Amino acid sequence: MYNLQAITNRCINNSTVQFDKIGYIAANLSNYSTIGYKCVDFEQYLEGNGMINGTLRRNTMQGAIKRSSNPFDIALTGQGYIPVVSEEGEIQYTRDGSLKIGKGGYLVTVDDWMVGDGIQIPPNSYKIEIRPNGDVMNYDKAGSLPEKIGTIPIVQFDNPEALEKGNNNKLVANSDTGEAKLAKVDNIQQYATEVSNVSIYDELNNMMRVNASMIAGLTLAKVANDMYNKSINLQQ
Repeated sequence: MYNLQAITNRCINNSTVQFDKIGYIAANLSNYSTIGYKCVDFEQYLEGNGMINGTLRRNTMQGAIKRSSNPFDIALTGQGYIPVVSEEGEIQYTRDGSLKIGKGGYLVTVDDWMVGDGIQIPPNSYKIEIRPNGDVMNYDKAGSLPEKIGTIPIVQFDNPEALEKGNNNKLVANSDTGEAKLAKVDNIQQYATEVSNVSIYDELNNMMRVNASMIAGLTLAKVANDMYNKSINLQQ
């Protein structure tokens, strides 16, 4: 004889996990136009007790490169993250290379987190060149020789898929990612940004599948629960 209560519990568990998955799919869709955003994959697995659970994996696939007219915009092609520092000294990581000049002339993110240890742009700068290795070169005037004023650092992780959501469009390292390691790169493009790697088609397809699974699970749970209640009534 089937354990109807156990079937009901498993159906409810499945629907709860599916509901969580829809939340992550919705977050991916809402960040479709967010520069440098890396979507999250919610992978389900079956536990030993028959219950379904899920784990998060950050999709590190390269996003498309979009040209820009801003000389402080940069895009990373390939692996790596830009370390940025808040006013309180907290370090997080981002692929959002839409940079600007902030307070004191320092290169910062759109929400004023400082890039690396601080790269100060001279107030009389005529032109800024950001080279593929991250070196920031300043030209005082037309025809002058460039002067290096800093380097945009790029770091890599042994397991970047484990990076967690941080402030705004930033990521936070943890024990699963490994330590941030300064990388020697040649993959920085100036006058460009990386668009998100969210696929509208894939995410909508996932949402429809999850929605169908939730409906089926809840329907089965109701049927099993009704049968369980009827069996109880028959025994009385």
